[in-house]
Amino acid sequence: MIRIAIPSKGRLREPTLRLLEAAGIKVATTPSSERILMSSTNYSHIQVIYIRTEDIPNVVSEGAADLGITGHDYVIESEADVVELLDLRFGRARIVFAVHDSMGFSSPREIPDGMRIATKYVNIARAYFKRIGRRVRIVRVSGATEVMPLIGVAEGVVDVTSTGTTMGAHGMKVLDIIMSTSARLIASKEALASKRELVESIMMSIKGVLNAEGKKLLMMNVPETNLKEVLKVLPAMAGPTVAKVESKEPMWEVYSVVSENELLRIIFEVKARGARDILVLSIERAIP
Repeated sequence: MIRIAIPSKGRLREPTLRLLEAAGIKVATTPSSERILMSSTNYSHIQVIYIRTEDIPNVVSEGAADLGITGHDYVIESEADVVELLDLRFGRARIVFAVHDSMGFSSPREIPDGMRIATKYVNIARAYFKRIGRRVRIVRVSGATEVMPLIGVAEGVVDVTSTGTTMGAHGMKVLDIIMSTSARLIASKEALASKRELVESIMMSIKGVLNAEGKKLLMMNVPETNLKEVLKVLPAMAGPTVAKVESKEPMWEVYSVVSENELLRIIFEVKARGARDILVLSIERAIP
């Protein structure tokens, strides 16, 4: 049995469930129900547990779960003894230091010693201000951090932001970006030692989904006289695949994995070089 801890709520929950399903791991219970704490999957040896995102690193570190999906910021903040296996490329955000624009600061090194900083990232904030040589007073809060300067709780904040819209609406000015974060697949060291084969199989399937992002499978028939010219413009993960077509005219079937960003250009170029019967197919997973 292998147990995966995933967010019980918040912005990482739905993308996590979609990723697992794309990787072939289908959670049995309804995703919309936030009261469910544990769920089976379509694999008898894989179980999912729902945990607060910020608690997942410690849950994995203590062995209550073998794997977890959580933010890189929570891994750093928790100081949990876990291993980050994959950057899952969603939930991208920044941890920033911000003050109210009316204070007039333009650099974090301009702030006075003793400034109160509201944050839920206590460890990250302490390490940051120590690094820049500022002595501050950390005020631990759990939510609505950006309003703390407005109500007199603190003069600055260390908080997570994706677009900066909410901070801007509260008159906050970002003085520094402390770190970038995104969702990560993490594992306990014990699981890597005792369940390595299972961990690697799950990691391989998830990595296959990530590899397939932004890629399409392009298939076409190419007359033999045009084959060399068509192959010149086709990229592929390990080179285009070519197979003989049984037809009256000497013909080859060619297919290649291409980036969506290059798709229109490549289709135009291979068509101009004699390719025909062109098909574009979605790729669910790409496992080297």
